[in-house]
Amino acid sequence: MPPARSPSASLRRHKAFVPLLLLLPMILIILFLISPLRSIPVVSNTALRPQRTCDYTAGGWVPDASADSQLRYDHTCKEIFKGWNCVANGKRNGRALLRWRWKPAGCELLPRLDPHQFLERHRNTNIGFVGDSLNRNMFASLVCMLRGVSGEVRKWRPAGADRGFTFLRYNLTLSYHRTNLLVRYGRWSASPDGGPLESLGYKQGYRVDVDIPDQTWADATSFHDVLIFNTGHWWWAPTKFDPIQSPMVFFEKGMPIIPPLLPPEGLDLALKHVVTFVNKAIRPNGIKYFRTQSPRHFEGGDWNEGGSCQREQPLSSEEVKEFFSLNNNSTNTEVRLVNQHLMKALEQSTFRVLNVTHMSEFRADAHPSTTGGKKHDDCMHWCLPGPTDTWNDLLAANLAATER
Repeated sequence: MPPARSPSASLRRHKAFVPLLLLLPMILIILFLISPLRSIPVVSNTALRPQRTCDYTAGGWVPDASADSQLRYDHTCKEIFKGWNCVANGKRNGRALLRWRWKPAGCELLPRLDPHQFLERHRNTNIGFVGDSLNRNMFASLVCMLRGVSGEVRKWRPAGADRGFTFLRYNLTLSYHRTNLLVRYGRWSASPDGGPLESLGYKQGYRVDVDIPDQTWADATSFHDVLIFNTGHWWWAPTKFDPIQSPMVFFEKGMPIIPPLLPPEGLDLALKHVVTFVNKAIRPNGIKYFRTQSPRHFEGGDWNEGGSCQREQPLSSEEVKEFFSLNNNSTNTEVRLVNQHLMKALEQSTFRVLNVTHMSEFRADAHPSTTGGKKHDDCMHWCLPGPTDTWNDLLAANLAATER
Protein backbone atom coordinates (compact mmCIF):
# COMPACT_ATOMS: atom_id res chain seq x y z
CA MET A 1 0.00 0.00 0.00
CA PRO A 2 1.64 3.31 -1.12
CA PRO A 3 2.32 5.92 1.49
CA ALA A 4 -0.31 8.68 1.75
CA ARG A 5 0.56 12.06 0.11
CA SER A 6 0.69 14.94 2.45
CA PRO A 7 -1.29 18.10 1.60
CA SER A 8 1.87 20.21 1.87
CA ALA A 9 3.64 18.17 -0.83
CA SER A 10 0.74 18.66 -3.30
CA LEU A 11 0.76 22.41 -2.68
CA ARG A 12 4.49 22.64 -3.41
CA ARG A 13 4.05 20.81 -6.75
CA HIS A 14 1.13 23.13 -7.72
CA LYS A 15 3.23 26.25 -7.00
CA ALA A 16 6.02 24.89 -9.16
CA PHE A 17 3.58 24.39 -12.09
CA VAL A 18 2.10 27.95 -12.07
CA PRO A 19 5.23 29.70 -13.45
CA LEU A 20 5.25 27.29 -16.39
CA LEU A 21 1.67 28.31 -17.26
CA LEU A 22 2.65 31.98 -17.13
CA LEU A 23 5.65 31.41 -19.42
CA LEU A 24 3.69 29.48 -22.07
CA PRO A 25 2.21 32.55 -23.90
CA MET A 26 5.64 34.18 -24.05
CA ILE A 27 7.15 31.02 -25.51
CA LEU A 28 4.44 30.86 -28.20
CA ILE A 29 4.99 34.53 -29.15
CA ILE A 30 8.76 33.96 -29.50
CA LEU A 31 8.19 30.91 -31.73
CA PHE A 32 5.75 32.95 -33.91
CA LEU A 33 8.21 35.80 -34.33
CA ILE A 34 11.18 33.61 -35.30
CA SER A 35 9.16 31.61 -37.87
CA PRO A 36 9.78 32.48 -41.60
CA LEU A 37 8.24 35.76 -42.75
CA ARG A 38 6.53 34.11 -45.66
CA SER A 39 4.19 32.39 -43.24
CA ILE A 40 2.98 35.72 -41.85
CA PRO A 41 0.18 37.37 -43.84
CA VAL A 42 1.13 41.01 -44.55
CA VAL A 43 -1.70 43.56 -44.92
CA SER A 44 -0.91 46.78 -46.80
CA ASN A 45 -1.58 50.06 -45.01
CA THR A 46 -3.47 51.25 -48.10
CA ALA A 47 -5.88 48.38 -47.72
CA LEU A 48 -6.57 49.38 -44.13
CA ARG A 49 -7.30 53.04 -44.76
CA PRO A 50 -9.77 54.44 -47.33
CA GLN A 51 -8.30 55.58 -50.64
CA ARG A 52 -7.84 59.35 -50.79
CA THR A 53 -10.00 60.89 -53.47
CA CYS A 54 -9.13 64.15 -55.12
CA ASP A 55 -11.48 67.14 -54.97
CA TYR A 56 -11.24 68.38 -58.54
CA THR A 57 -13.43 71.43 -57.94
CA ALA A 58 -10.81 73.51 -56.06
CA GLY A 59 -7.45 74.40 -57.53
CA GLY A 60 -5.88 76.56 -60.21
CA TRP A 61 -4.63 76.62 -63.78
CA VAL A 62 -0.93 76.01 -64.36
CA PRO A 63 1.05 76.66 -67.57
CA ASP A 64 1.69 73.62 -69.74
CA ALA A 65 4.02 74.34 -72.63
CA SER A 66 3.54 70.82 -74.03
CA ALA A 67 -0.22 71.19 -74.44
CA ASP A 68 0.02 72.13 -78.13
CA SER A 69 1.63 68.80 -78.97
CA GLN A 70 -0.95 66.87 -76.92
CA LEU A 71 -4.14 68.24 -78.49
CA ARG A 72 -6.75 65.52 -78.98
CA TYR A 73 -8.37 67.45 -81.82
CA ASP A 74 -7.90 70.77 -83.59
CA HIS A 75 -9.84 73.48 -85.41
CA THR A 76 -10.57 71.17 -88.36
CA CYS A 77 -13.17 69.14 -86.42
CA LYS A 78 -16.45 69.67 -88.28
CA GLU A 79 -18.60 69.42 -85.15
CA ILE A 80 -17.24 72.73 -83.81
CA PHE A 81 -19.92 75.41 -84.21
CA LYS A 82 -18.40 78.12 -86.41
CA GLY A 83 -18.59 80.86 -83.79
CA TRP A 84 -16.65 78.75 -81.26
CA ASN A 85 -13.72 77.93 -83.55
CA CYS A 86 -11.36 80.51 -82.14
CA VAL A 87 -8.23 79.28 -83.92
CA ALA A 88 -9.88 79.21 -87.35
CA ASN A 89 -11.53 82.59 -86.67
CA GLY A 90 -8.20 84.21 -85.84
CA LYS A 91 -8.65 84.95 -82.13
CA ARG A 92 -5.35 86.44 -81.08
CA ASN A 93 -4.79 84.06 -78.15
CA GLY A 94 -6.63 81.14 -79.76
CA ARG A 95 -3.64 78.81 -79.37
CA ALA A 96 -2.19 80.33 -76.21
CA LEU A 97 -5.40 79.68 -74.25
CA LEU A 98 -4.81 75.95 -74.73
CA ARG A 99 -1.50 75.98 -72.86
CA TRP A 100 -3.03 75.59 -69.43
CA ARG A 101 -3.87 72.56 -67.29
CA TRP A 102 -6.17 72.31 -64.29
CA LYS A 103 -4.36 71.34 -61.09
CA PRO A 104 -6.65 70.47 -58.18
CA ALA A 105 -5.51 71.71 -54.77
CA GLY A 106 -3.21 69.17 -53.12
CA CYS A 107 -3.38 66.72 -56.04
CA GLU A 108 -1.68 65.96 -59.32
CA LEU A 109 -2.94 67.47 -62.58
CA LEU A 110 -6.45 66.45 -63.59
CA PRO A 111 -5.89 63.43 -65.88
CA ARG A 112 -6.57 64.01 -69.54
CA LEU A 113 -9.35 62.03 -71.14
CA ASP A 114 -7.71 59.35 -73.28
CA PRO A 115 -9.98 58.95 -76.35
CA HIS A 116 -8.93 55.33 -77.06
CA GLN A 117 -9.47 54.34 -73.45
CA PHE A 118 -12.79 56.19 -73.27
CA LEU A 119 -14.12 54.39 -76.33
CA GLU A 120 -13.03 51.00 -74.99
CA ARG A 121 -14.37 51.63 -71.51
CA HIS A 122 -17.77 52.78 -72.77
CA ARG A 123 -18.51 50.19 -75.41
CA ASN A 124 -22.25 49.58 -75.89
CA THR A 125 -23.08 52.78 -74.04
CA ASN A 126 -25.36 55.74 -74.80
CA ILE A 127 -24.35 59.13 -73.40
CA GLY A 128 -26.69 62.12 -73.62
CA PHE A 129 -26.13 65.82 -72.98
CA VAL A 130 -29.39 67.58 -72.10
CA GLY A 131 -29.51 71.35 -71.80
CA ASP A 132 -28.74 74.68 -73.43
CA SER A 133 -25.96 75.63 -75.86
CA LEU A 134 -23.30 75.33 -73.16
CA ASN A 135 -24.03 71.61 -73.01
CA ARG A 136 -23.72 71.53 -76.79
CA ASN A 137 -20.31 73.16 -76.27
CA MET A 138 -19.35 70.22 -74.04
CA PHE A 139 -20.93 67.65 -76.38
CA ALA A 140 -19.01 68.98 -79.39
CA SER A 141 -15.74 68.83 -77.43
CA LEU A 142 -16.23 65.13 -76.61
CA VAL A 143 -17.33 64.26 -80.15
CA CYS A 144 -14.21 65.92 -81.56
CA MET A 145 -11.92 64.11 -79.10
CA LEU A 146 -13.33 60.72 -80.03
CA ARG A 147 -13.52 61.37 -83.78
CA GLY A 148 -9.81 62.10 -83.65
CA VAL A 149 -9.13 58.39 -83.09
CA SER A 150 -12.21 56.70 -84.56
CA GLY A 151 -13.55 57.71 -87.96
CA GLU A 152 -16.27 55.04 -88.29
CA VAL A 153 -19.17 57.23 -87.24
CA ARG A 154 -22.88 57.24 -88.09
CA LYS A 155 -24.73 60.52 -87.74
CA TRP A 156 -28.28 60.28 -86.35
CA ARG A 157 -30.60 61.86 -83.77
CA PRO A 158 -31.81 59.35 -81.19
CA ALA A 159 -34.70 59.90 -78.77
CA GLY A 160 -35.53 63.44 -79.88
CA ALA A 161 -31.92 64.65 -79.95
CA ASP A 162 -30.81 67.77 -81.82
CA ARG A 163 -27.54 66.08 -82.79
CA GLY A 164 -26.07 62.60 -82.37
CA PHE A 165 -23.30 60.24 -83.44
CA THR A 166 -22.64 56.52 -82.99
CA PHE A 167 -19.04 55.29 -83.04
CA LEU A 168 -19.77 52.07 -84.89
CA ARG A 169 -16.74 50.01 -83.89
CA TYR A 170 -17.56 50.56 -80.21
CA ASN A 171 -21.36 50.96 -80.37
CA LEU A 172 -20.99 54.15 -78.34
CA THR A 173 -23.61 56.82 -79.00
CA LEU A 174 -23.28 60.48 -78.03
CA SER A 175 -26.19 62.87 -78.44
CA TYR A 176 -27.19 66.41 -77.59
CA HIS A 177 -30.78 67.22 -76.61
CA ARG A 178 -31.42 70.93 -76.87
CA THR A 179 -33.64 72.43 -74.18
CA ASN A 180 -33.44 75.91 -72.73
CA LEU A 181 -35.46 75.45 -69.53
CA LEU A 182 -35.60 71.62 -69.30
CA VAL A 183 -39.40 71.95 -69.08
CA ARG A 184 -41.96 72.74 -71.77
CA TYR A 185 -42.59 76.38 -72.64
CA GLY A 186 -44.13 78.40 -75.44
CA ARG A 187 -45.92 81.65 -76.25
CA TRP A 188 -49.00 82.50 -74.20
CA SER A 189 -51.69 85.08 -74.91
CA ALA A 190 -54.58 86.18 -72.76
CA SER A 191 -57.92 84.52 -73.47
CA PRO A 192 -60.82 86.79 -74.50
CA ASP A 193 -62.91 84.80 -72.01
CA GLY A 194 -60.65 85.88 -69.16
CA GLY A 195 -59.00 83.76 -66.49
CA PRO A 196 -56.86 83.92 -63.34
CA LEU A 197 -53.88 85.52 -65.11
CA GLU A 198 -56.03 87.83 -67.19
CA SER A 199 -57.72 89.11 -64.05
CA LEU A 200 -54.28 90.14 -62.77
CA GLY A 201 -53.58 92.14 -65.94
CA TYR A 202 -51.46 89.62 -67.86
CA LYS A 203 -51.85 90.01 -71.61
CA GLN A 204 -49.05 87.89 -73.08
CA GLY A 205 -45.86 86.08 -72.15
CA TYR A 206 -44.35 82.60 -72.10
CA ARG A 207 -46.20 79.70 -70.56
CA VAL A 208 -43.83 77.44 -68.62
CA ASP A 209 -45.21 74.04 -67.55
CA VAL A 210 -42.94 73.23 -64.62
CA ASP A 211 -44.11 69.60 -64.36
CA ILE A 212 -43.79 68.62 -68.04
CA PRO A 213 -40.30 67.77 -69.40
CA ASP A 214 -39.41 69.30 -72.75
CA GLN A 215 -40.24 66.84 -75.55
CA THR A 216 -36.67 67.11 -76.87
CA TRP A 217 -35.41 64.95 -74.02
CA ALA A 218 -38.44 63.26 -72.41
CA ASP A 219 -37.53 59.94 -74.09
CA ALA A 220 -33.79 60.33 -73.48
CA THR A 221 -34.03 58.90 -69.97
CA SER A 222 -35.07 55.48 -71.28
CA PHE A 223 -32.43 55.49 -74.05
CA HIS A 224 -29.22 56.73 -72.43
CA ASP A 225 -27.01 55.01 -69.88
CA VAL A 226 -25.36 58.29 -68.87
CA LEU A 227 -27.08 61.69 -68.83
CA ILE A 228 -25.53 65.11 -68.22
CA PHE A 229 -28.09 67.87 -67.55
CA ASN A 230 -27.75 71.64 -67.30
CA THR A 231 -29.95 74.71 -67.21
CA GLY A 232 -29.63 78.27 -65.97
CA HIS A 233 -28.78 80.93 -68.53
CA TRP A 234 -32.29 81.24 -69.93
CA TRP A 235 -33.86 81.64 -66.51
CA TRP A 236 -31.90 84.90 -66.12
CA ALA A 237 -32.59 86.27 -69.61
CA PRO A 238 -34.67 89.46 -69.32
CA THR A 239 -34.12 90.25 -72.99
CA LYS A 240 -35.93 86.99 -73.86
CA PHE A 241 -38.42 86.84 -71.01
CA ASP A 242 -39.06 90.52 -70.40
CA PRO A 243 -40.73 90.80 -66.98
CA ILE A 244 -43.18 93.41 -68.35
CA GLN A 245 -43.67 92.70 -72.05
CA SER A 246 -43.25 88.91 -72.16
CA PRO A 247 -42.96 87.47 -68.64
CA MET A 248 -42.74 83.82 -67.70
CA VAL A 249 -46.12 82.58 -66.47
CA PHE A 250 -45.86 79.28 -64.64
CA PHE A 251 -48.34 76.42 -64.90
CA GLU A 252 -48.62 73.20 -62.90
CA LYS A 253 -51.07 70.37 -63.64
CA GLY A 254 -52.35 72.45 -66.53
CA MET A 255 -53.38 75.40 -64.37
CA PRO A 256 -51.67 78.76 -63.81
CA ILE A 257 -49.89 79.07 -60.50
CA ILE A 258 -51.52 81.82 -58.45
CA PRO A 259 -50.08 84.02 -57.13
CA PRO A 260 -47.66 84.11 -60.07
CA LEU A 261 -44.05 83.09 -59.42
CA LEU A 262 -40.89 84.99 -60.21
CA PRO A 263 -38.31 83.14 -62.39
CA PRO A 264 -36.11 82.00 -59.43
CA GLU A 265 -39.13 80.39 -57.75
CA GLY A 266 -40.19 78.88 -61.07
CA LEU A 267 -36.70 77.41 -61.48
CA ASP A 268 -36.92 75.76 -58.05
CA LEU A 269 -40.24 74.14 -58.93
CA ALA A 270 -39.09 73.05 -62.39
CA LEU A 271 -35.93 71.47 -60.96
CA LYS A 272 -37.99 69.62 -58.37
CA HIS A 273 -40.18 68.09 -61.06
CA VAL A 274 -37.23 67.31 -63.37
CA VAL A 275 -35.39 65.44 -60.60
CA THR A 276 -38.55 63.44 -59.79
CA PHE A 277 -39.19 62.60 -63.45
CA VAL A 278 -35.62 61.50 -64.17
CA ASN A 279 -35.43 59.34 -61.05
CA LYS A 280 -38.54 57.45 -62.15
CA ALA A 281 -37.80 57.24 -65.89
CA ILE A 282 -34.05 56.57 -66.05
CA ARG A 283 -32.82 53.13 -67.13
CA PRO A 284 -31.82 50.64 -64.44
CA ASN A 285 -28.24 51.40 -63.35
CA GLY A 286 -28.34 54.63 -65.34
CA ILE A 287 -25.95 57.37 -64.25
CA LYS A 288 -27.20 60.94 -64.07
CA TYR A 289 -25.19 64.12 -63.64
CA PHE A 290 -26.16 67.73 -63.26
CA ARG A 291 -23.47 70.05 -64.52
CA THR A 292 -23.12 73.25 -62.53
CA GLN A 293 -23.47 76.65 -64.14
CA SER A 294 -20.92 77.88 -66.65
CA PRO A 295 -19.73 81.44 -65.89
CA ARG A 296 -19.84 84.45 -68.18
CA HIS A 297 -17.07 87.07 -68.24
CA PHE A 298 -18.58 90.35 -69.45
CA GLU A 299 -16.76 93.52 -68.45
CA GLY A 300 -18.18 97.02 -68.88
CA GLY A 301 -21.80 95.85 -69.10
CA ASP A 302 -23.89 92.91 -70.26
CA TRP A 303 -23.86 91.54 -73.81
CA ASN A 304 -26.44 94.10 -75.00
CA GLU A 305 -24.75 96.98 -73.14
CA GLY A 306 -21.38 96.90 -74.89
CA GLY A 307 -19.83 94.36 -72.50
CA SER A 308 -16.65 92.65 -73.70
CA CYS A 309 -14.07 90.00 -72.76
CA GLN A 310 -10.66 90.92 -74.12
CA ARG A 311 -8.37 89.26 -71.57
CA GLU A 312 -5.62 86.95 -72.78
CA GLN A 313 -4.67 85.31 -69.47
CA PRO A 314 -6.70 83.43 -66.85
CA LEU A 315 -7.92 85.52 -63.93
CA SER A 316 -6.13 85.47 -60.59
CA SER A 317 -7.92 84.19 -57.48
CA GLU A 318 -8.46 87.79 -56.35
CA GLU A 319 -9.96 88.74 -59.70
CA VAL A 320 -12.30 85.74 -59.58
CA LYS A 321 -13.62 86.91 -56.20
CA GLU A 322 -14.21 90.39 -57.60
CA PHE A 323 -15.86 89.11 -60.78
CA PHE A 324 -18.35 86.76 -59.17
CA SER A 325 -19.01 87.98 -55.65
CA LEU A 326 -22.74 88.15 -54.98
CA ASN A 327 -22.07 91.25 -52.90
CA ASN A 328 -21.08 93.18 -56.02
CA ASN A 329 -24.34 92.48 -57.88
CA SER A 330 -22.31 92.47 -61.09
CA THR A 331 -23.25 91.27 -64.56
CA ASN A 332 -21.70 87.85 -63.98
CA THR A 333 -23.24 86.86 -60.62
CA GLU A 334 -25.84 84.76 -62.45
CA VAL A 335 -23.49 81.76 -62.22
CA ARG A 336 -23.51 81.58 -58.43
CA LEU A 337 -27.20 82.43 -58.14
CA VAL A 338 -28.11 79.54 -60.42
CA ASN A 339 -25.85 77.18 -58.48
CA GLN A 340 -27.61 78.07 -55.23
CA HIS A 341 -30.93 76.93 -56.71
CA LEU A 342 -29.33 73.88 -58.28
CA MET A 343 -27.67 72.66 -55.08
CA LYS A 344 -30.92 73.15 -53.17
CA ALA A 345 -32.81 70.99 -55.68
CA LEU A 346 -30.18 68.23 -55.70
CA GLU A 347 -29.66 68.14 -51.95
CA GLN A 348 -31.70 64.98 -51.32
CA SER A 349 -31.42 63.50 -54.82
CA THR A 350 -29.25 60.74 -56.28
CA PHE A 351 -27.89 63.00 -59.02
CA ARG A 352 -24.14 63.38 -59.18
CA VAL A 353 -22.85 66.93 -59.46
CA LEU A 354 -20.32 67.72 -62.18
CA ASN A 355 -18.90 70.92 -60.73
CA VAL A 356 -17.20 72.90 -63.49
CA THR A 357 -17.97 76.36 -62.12
CA HIS A 358 -14.89 77.31 -60.15
CA MET A 359 -12.37 75.99 -62.67
CA SER A 360 -14.19 77.91 -65.40
CA GLU A 361 -14.44 81.17 -63.45
CA PHE A 362 -10.71 81.74 -64.00
CA ARG A 363 -10.94 81.44 -67.80
CA ALA A 364 -11.92 84.94 -68.89
CA ASP A 365 -9.38 84.47 -71.69
CA ALA A 366 -11.16 81.55 -73.37
CA HIS A 367 -14.41 82.95 -74.84
CA PRO A 368 -14.85 83.66 -78.57
CA SER A 369 -15.18 87.39 -77.79
CA THR A 370 -15.18 89.48 -80.99
CA THR A 371 -14.43 86.43 -83.19
CA GLY A 372 -17.72 84.70 -82.35
CA GLY A 373 -19.52 86.04 -85.40
CA LYS A 374 -22.09 88.01 -83.41
CA LYS A 375 -22.83 91.73 -83.33
CA HIS A 376 -21.59 91.72 -79.74
CA ASP A 377 -18.79 89.99 -77.84
CA ASP A 378 -19.54 86.37 -77.02
CA CYS A 379 -18.37 86.09 -73.42
CA MET A 380 -20.61 83.15 -72.56
CA HIS A 381 -19.70 80.26 -74.88
CA TRP A 382 -16.22 78.76 -74.97
CA CYS A 383 -13.57 78.38 -77.63
CA LEU A 384 -13.09 74.88 -79.01
CA PRO A 385 -10.57 73.49 -78.36
CA GLY A 386 -10.78 75.11 -74.93
CA PRO A 387 -11.91 74.76 -71.31
CA THR A 388 -14.84 72.47 -72.09
CA ASP A 389 -12.24 69.84 -72.96
CA THR A 390 -11.34 69.99 -69.26
CA TRP A 391 -15.03 69.55 -68.37
CA ASN A 392 -14.89 66.27 -70.29
CA ASP A 393 -11.65 65.32 -68.52
CA LEU A 394 -13.61 65.78 -65.30
CA LEU A 395 -16.53 63.71 -66.64
CA ALA A 396 -14.19 60.88 -67.64
CA ALA A 397 -12.53 60.91 -64.21
CA ASN A 398 -15.94 60.74 -62.53
CA LEU A 399 -17.14 57.89 -64.72
CA ALA A 400 -13.91 55.96 -64.11
CA ALA A 401 -14.37 56.40 -60.36
CA THR A 402 -17.81 54.78 -60.51
CA GLU A 403 -16.29 51.60 -61.95
CA ARG A 404 -13.90 51.02 -59.05
